[in-house]
Amino acid sequence: MVDQAAIERLMDKAWPAIEREDAGGWVLRASEGVTQRANSVWPRQTSGEAGLSPDNSVIEAAVRAAGEWYRRRRLPLIFQVFEDAGSAALNAVLDRQRFTRQSETRIMVRDVEGLPAGQPGLEITQQPSVEWLKVWWSVDGRGGEAEMAVARKILTACPSLYALIRDDDGVPAAVGRLALVDGWGGIYSMATSATHRRRGYGTRVLGGLLEAGAHLGLEGFWLLVTAANHGAQSLYTQAGFSAHGSYLYRQAPLRRAPGGC
Repeated sequence: MVDQAAIERLMDKAWPAIEREDAGGWVLRASEGVTQRANSVWPRQTSGEAGLSPDNSVIEAAVRAAGEWYRRRRLPLIFQVFEDAGSAALNAVLDRQRFTRQSETRIMVRDVEGLPAGQPGLEITQQPSVEWLKVWWSVDGRGGEAEMAVARKILTACPSLYALIRDDDGVPAAVGRLALVDGWGGIYSMATSATHRRRGYGTRVLGGLLEAGAHLGLEGFWLLVTAANHGAQSLYTQAGFSAHGSYLYRQAPLRRAPGGC
């Protein structure tokens, strides 16, 4: 089974930021504010491995430097922090600085054995169509045309397969993306339109993407699901995925502008 460090690398490649900079073992990522993942610090290595002393003052200095980097881009300082022992010192510093905790997310993985059967009628392409983007953005989008254009750059910066399924009237019902990274497949952007939910479309998209990945000889699959989305977790568990760690986002408290009279 893939280890935690490898999963982190796969995730970073599957959702690549438009701008990134290595900073002492941390990776600073920015994409004009579109999605938390592509606009957050990835503490790629633990403090010792990164050359950062576990001493709080050194970590605090690195946090300040990261804050300046994001401030120049007019973005909030957000960390994507994985729930492991190596993150304890960083989390302690962020706790003292009153960073919020947001969007707790479960990582789930599965191998290629016993995959669910593929589904007929699934359209799979190597680029997201206008219809695909419209369904996904109607569920997960935050913003207008400009933000969607940035999101499309993120999606297409990694080799991927895009699945779309229609209802009996030919209306797009659900979509999903399979990111192809280093012999593994990442399930992303699973979305079912509001008028097509609870009718099995998401299950069919997932099964089709897994089958497509198996045909490509992938070693295994991973996906990300928010801790609060129990329905999706149940769907993925039934499809053979199991828990493999978690992470959350830590955002710096907003600073109030000085008052005036």
